[in-house]
Amino acid sequence: MEKKVKKLLIVGWDAADWKIINPLMDAGLMPALEQLVNNGVIGNIATLDPPLSPMLWTSIATGKTADKHGILNFVEPHPEKAEVRPVTSTSRKVKAFWNILNQNGYKCNVVGWWPSNPAEPINGAMVSNLYQKCTTKFGEPWPMSPGTIHPPSLNEIMADMRIHAGELTQAHLLPFLPELQTIASERTKDDHMVENVMGLLSECSTIHNAATWLMENTEWDVMAVYYDAIDVCCHHFMKYHPPQMPGIPDNYFKWYNGVVSSMYRYHDMMLERLLKLAGEDTTVMLLSDHGFHSDHLRPKTLPKEPDAPALEHRSFGILAMKGPGIKKDDRVYGATLLDITPTILDLFGLPVGQDMDGKVLASVYEKEIKPGFIESWEHVDGETGMHPEELQEDPIAAQEALKQLVELGYIESPGADKEEYIRQAIGISNFNLARVLINKRKFEEALPILEKLYREFPKTPRYGFRYASVLHKLRKMEECRHVINSMRVNDKRDQPQLDLLEASLLLSEKKPYKALDHLLKAEKTISHMPSLYLQLGSVYNSISNWEDAIRAYTKALELDHENAAAFSGRGIACLHANKYEEAIEDLLDSTGLVFHNPHAHYFLGEALYKYGEFEKSAEAFKVCISMEPGYRRAYAWLVKIYSEKIVDAEQAKKYKEFMEQHIKGTVTIVSGLPRSGTSMMMQMLAAGGMEILTDSKREKDNNNPKGYYEYDPVKRMATDTSWIAEANGKALKVVTQLLHFLPPKFRYKIIYMKRDMGEIMKSQQVMLGKPTNELNLTIAQVFEKQAEKAHTWLNAQPHIEVLCVDYAETIGSAAETSSKIAAFLDLDLDQEAMAKAVDGSLYRNKSKVSS
Repeated sequence: MEKKVKKLLIVGWDAADWKIINPLMDAGLMPALEQLVNNGVIGNIATLDPPLSPMLWTSIATGKTADKHGILNFVEPHPEKAEVRPVTSTSRKVKAFWNILNQNGYKCNVVGWWPSNPAEPINGAMVSNLYQKCTTKFGEPWPMSPGTIHPPSLNEIMADMRIHAGELTQAHLLPFLPELQTIASERTKDDHMVENVMGLLSECSTIHNAATWLMENTEWDVMAVYYDAIDVCCHHFMKYHPPQMPGIPDNYFKWYNGVVSSMYRYHDMMLERLLKLAGEDTTVMLLSDHGFHSDHLRPKTLPKEPDAPALEHRSFGILAMKGPGIKKDDRVYGATLLDITPTILDLFGLPVGQDMDGKVLASVYEKEIKPGFIESWEHVDGETGMHPEELQEDPIAAQEALKQLVELGYIESPGADKEEYIRQAIGISNFNLARVLINKRKFEEALPILEKLYREFPKTPRYGFRYASVLHKLRKMEECRHVINSMRVNDKRDQPQLDLLEASLLLSEKKPYKALDHLLKAEKTISHMPSLYLQLGSVYNSISNWEDAIRAYTKALELDHENAAAFSGRGIACLHANKYEEAIEDLLDSTGLVFHNPHAHYFLGEALYKYGEFEKSAEAFKVCISMEPGYRRAYAWLVKIYSEKIVDAEQAKKYKEFMEQHIKGTVTIVSGLPRSGTSMMMQMLAAGGMEILTDSKREKDNNNPKGYYEYDPVKRMATDTSWIAEANGKALKVVTQLLHFLPPKFRYKIIYMKRDMGEIMKSQQVMLGKPTNELNLTIAQVFEKQAEKAHTWLNAQPHIEVLCVDYAETIGSAAETSSKIAAFLDLDLDQEAMAKAVDGSLYRNKSKVSS
């Protein structure tokens, strides 16, 4: 592998956001960043859940999610004392990029990275995240705890680099607080905003001093410096940022409305110095771990929860890169925090660990590259510069950092009951772990964690919400509804959120109209929440109400301009409404925000096809299958495109053969007891546009005037199923008694028709030409046992999904049943035509209850 970089400068600005940066750059107020942007690539970088800085910056440094790297909270239980301490570098379980580079002979300087205390003994220098924290009043001795600096020989120099807040003069503060004189004379005793600015300015300047000194006075291959001041500043001052929020007093808005912008401009000045010291031949990477809401999405209040400040964070941070071999004045799409370490390794010509969760950002290079891979860097021996496990930290420094976290509102003060505080801290760490697992779709692993939290902390609503959500994901519907109902009784404040959760449950149960009732009820109180309109759009899409879906998703986007799910949902609705240009635009916006979404790429391919852009359509489908190799429908479209539009027999053959040989298809089965409505269901599927496997040997008659839709080989399933591949991607009718002969090499979606047993027997008597008042109860009991046995078997088959459909309900509400079926099959069916295929006049053998 080729080394592509001479030196690398990595700059971390916690919480930096293009929404604030772009207007400042347009006004010429951030010239250093503008130079970087114009000479390199920029883009959004997607954060992870939960968006908590120690977890995120460790994921950035390792390329791995928190379940692997082990940093799960701001604090951790002290291993030897009945107290908690700020999370330490010794708790990280895997190698960071500086450890891997250390093994390969490179020198790294790492300044302020969170968490990096105590400093690791790497080949280079490390300044820990406690270095800038002030523990004393101005004029008193300011000791530096052991472990703050590596190597210790730099202790004295680094100590002199620190700036105490007491050293700052009026000249330093006026660019941030032009109304300083008025503030000093008019502010109340509980207004500590001036002191907050002084603390922020002294701390980030201290970090900057250490970084620039190391850049000038040491040899290095990588210089990584992390500034947290933008994030902390926004938590304190964003509520005063323009435009003025309701409830903010005019004088406070006047005094503090420029602090956030000034902090960004100060960071640009520091960046200018870093770029000058780095030189033109150094590759530069600037990034943030998340953004920060600066507009109407700023929360007016925060709940009293430990991680409540994270609600102010936005899902997208910033990414900018420049250097030799990097594209100029271009954009990068689909970047996540997990991609940074793989890209760093590739820049140095090193393979990426296959156990890393990110990818190399190959699109930033001018030339096409092929990254190399290694099973895991964790298995590679050599000097890494990591700590021995037994290393402990200084408790005084730890308590000082803990105090700052309390002041920021991220954690509560320990108080007298330390044991309870430790219990709560462990609970939060476990909750964060569960959120990481949920984000990775490891619901089975998250479930026992959340169940335990729900039992141990019944008065903590967020644990109950996540627990119910995972139960829903695992289709444990009864348990999910039990948790929702319990929460409704115990917590009267969160009823609208519970309505959202119950709507999701109803939608997955294929009851969209009932889900709609809950969502419209919730809208009366939480119309400010984009998630409400995302769910409304999803419901309207499920019932083919495309215009209302478009309106709902548009409302979500009015509330959150960069919501990838809303763009995707609206794009799908526009596609079905034959608004192909709008669909393409929305789906491109969605994939631009969150690139790894095979579903969005699939529908983008379909929209491009229908718009006549066949080559671009093929590319979208190829991206889809690169992300989800089993996406059968995308292969089918590629076969169609290369067979009919871009005539390329070799390509068409390649995709067709791969689909047939490597992808298990899905066979749709319509089943039930004889005379339970299976023929009606087949008629509905045919009307909806689904391909039916039938030989039409059995002609329609008075009992089934619209036809039977049967396939003769089904009768021989007990001895021959070799023909089943013919049903791949089609619908086939199979009676209950033959279901267990279905061969396991395919996936099946079974629509099982249920009907009153009396009606079934009566209809069978009519069909046999026998009196309807002479029903054979013994046969009825046999049928019931056969149906029960079949359902027991079906529920035990991992390759089979079942949707039960009631015959009488279908007659009475054909539209709702049609939407259930389309959602269950995940197919673009004509639901209106399906509903029209239901002929209520044929419901001729009603039971007494039905009639």
